[in-house]
Amino acid sequence: MTSGNCAPISIIVVDDHPVVRDGIRGMLEREPGMAVIGEAGDGAEALEQIGRLRPDVVLMDLRMPVVDGVTAIRRMRALDAELPRILVLTTYDTDTDIRAAVDAGADGYLLKATPRADLIAAVRRAAAGHRVLDPGAAASLMSRNRFDALTARECEVLRAVAGGGTNRQVAADLMISEATVKTHLLRLYPKLGVKDRAAAVRVAFERGLIR
Repeated sequence: MTSGNCAPISIIVVDDHPVVRDGIRGMLEREPGMAVIGEAGDGAEALEQIGRLRPDVVLMDLRMPVVDGVTAIRRMRALDAELPRILVLTTYDTDTDIRAAVDAGADGYLLKATPRADLIAAVRRAAAGHRVLDPGAAASLMSRNRFDALTARECEVLRAVAGGGTNRQVAADLMISEATVKTHLLRLYPKLGVKDRAAAVRVAFERGLIR
């Protein structure tokens, strides 16, 4: 790892498409204070290069052969929880991909459509220890945080409602009053960003709260 303010930010680019790697390398190497010190075409090769070259920042694609990006991030974090700083750079923007990468230990999540200036700024911010998220990724994580805020009882009520139960039936099944069921529903709606029970159930299925 680099250690002084005058040293360039050392970077490894991980992507299974050589043309993409060439483009990213060319972009970064034109920028003062940055040096691409290695490339990898899959997660296994990335882990070997990271261990050998000790970069400051890794730009990591997600879907690659041999070892995918999320697995590579997870294995890297098992060795070092903080270094190198890992920025996912991918074309995939689904909630599942975003959450898997961040949960594995990624420090940022960007799309390949990110403008050059924003990518350069993201690399600098990541090297400085900041988290960098594409707006869509940030929104996805905020959505998950709302789910995390549900209480155990709210989750039980939501599951019972998803099973088709009326408020009276849910109350009987959970041995609480019908008024309490209504109170739980009114409290969980804003947490999920919805206004009624049908939308709450739909969002819960989409987010994986209900199986």
